[in-house]
This record gives sequence, C-alpha cells and structure tokens, in this order.
Amino acid sequence: QVQLVESGGGLVQPGGSLRLSCLASGITFSTYIMSWYRQAPGKERELVAKVTSAGGMTHYADSVKGRFTISQDNAKSTVYLQMNSLKPEDTAVYYCNLEAGDWFEYDYWGQGTQVTVSS
Repeated sequence: QVQLVESGGGLVQPGGSLRLSCLASGITFSTYIMSWYRQAPGKERELVAKVTSAGGMTHYADSVKGRFTISQDNAKSTVYLQMNSLKPEDTAVYYCNLEAGDWFEYDYWGQGTQVTVSS
C-alpha cells in the first residue's frame, strides 16, 4: 500500500522560503508521476507542480513558475517542493499526490501540510 507523508509546512513572512518534503513508501510501480497540489480555504484544490519518475520532466502552474521548484530523490523516495518568494496567496494546505498505472488509475494522496504566508 502506497503511503505519502508530507512535512515542512509552517508560517513564513512574504518573500520568504519553505521546502516541503513528501516521503513515499510502498511504491511498486516502475513509473509514476508525483505532484504537489494545494487547496486554499473556500477554493478548489489546484495543481502546483508535477514531476515524472522517469526522465524527471516537470510542469508548473503559471502562478508559481519561476518561484517554486519540484525535485525528486529516488534513492530516498522523496519529492521536494522548494518555494521561494512566497506570497500571501500561496497560503493553503499542500498535498502530495502519486499517480500510476497505464491509465493513471492508481491515485494516492498524503494528509497535507499547512503553509501560511503572513506578516
């Protein structure tokens, strides 16, 4: 059973930085996509960034391009989200997600970690 555990959230001032980590266990798939999503109060969950396990191709939401970087350490089964130049509108619960399977029919979520950007 795949388990995803996020860490690294917290309170940071505007312009500051945080690094989120997602430790994955129980992965038996040879290829998969790891993503970070976020959900702000009263808003729908949205994709922030994703990375493929093979090749390390990345994709970012327009709102975070140039500020956030997603990376992976396959040896540690961990995906990171480095967040720089944080803005109050980045405040949300951030979730780690894994998709796998020929039709991405396997879909796993972490419990989320709160990121608050405020002075």
